[in-house]
Amino acid sequence: MTKKITAIAIFDIDGVVRDVGNSYRRAIADTVEYFTNTAYRPTSLDIDQLKSEGIWNNDWEASQELIYRYFATQGQSREQVQLDYDKIVTFFQARYRGTDPDNWTGYICDEPLLLKPSYLDELTQADIAWGFFSGATRGSATYVLEKRLGLKSPVLISMEDAPSKPDPTGLFATVSQLENGLEETAVVIYVGDTVADMYTVSKAKELKPHRTWIGVGILPPHVQETPARSHAYTKTLITAGASIVFSNVEQLNSRQIEQLAGE
Repeated sequence: MTKKITAIAIFDIDGVVRDVGNSYRRAIADTVEYFTNTAYRPTSLDIDQLKSEGIWNNDWEASQELIYRYFATQGQSREQVQLDYDKIVTFFQARYRGTDPDNWTGYICDEPLLLKPSYLDELTQADIAWGFFSGATRGSATYVLEKRLGLKSPVLISMEDAPSKPDPTGLFATVSQLENGLEETAVVIYVGDTVADMYTVSKAKELKPHRTWIGVGILPPHVQETPARSHAYTKTLITAGASIVFSNVEQLNSRQIEQLAGE
């Protein structure tokens, strides 16, 4: 990174850097189906609806919540169901990562990438500092950033490092690492694909109003199957606080960032 920073761009990972429609989301559906004894498998729209509430950034907790809500429709209270959260996590991880902790063979291995390293190089050349703040585990995030994209120890705040979004603690920590003691003046852009991501920016504005925070929404691939769904999802992100919404992260090039930062 250069010492001169014209802006800071921080990226969520799932739905922004990688397509998780057939990995994380598939693992959610598998998990809910298993723990409801095959009675209910949530659709992509069901999962989107839950996440639109803005507090279900953790997919293990989202899976558990969908299971609870299914049983509620069957007249059973949460106390009656008595789910074992650790068993939910273990099942989910077996689907997502695979059963061998040293040799991942699960859904994570087949996630399409949504940006190229050259895109990040272009930001660096424009004196735009960049890093990642994600609700994914450090292992999962590092897998895509270092093994798949070939990045060398990028700035990353992951699930283990900060409270779940929309708490902005992790966003602040990412910014702090990127600034590395420099004066806190650069505009910060957080790029995400969920309501929780946009709420995180709103919380950051409330807690640190002395600087400019901008939320940029990205349409994850699974919502781009029909124009109507893309439009509805765009509206959801804008309502949640996004200043602008793109269909792919690479559309947010250095020129766009400089334009947003100058507004």
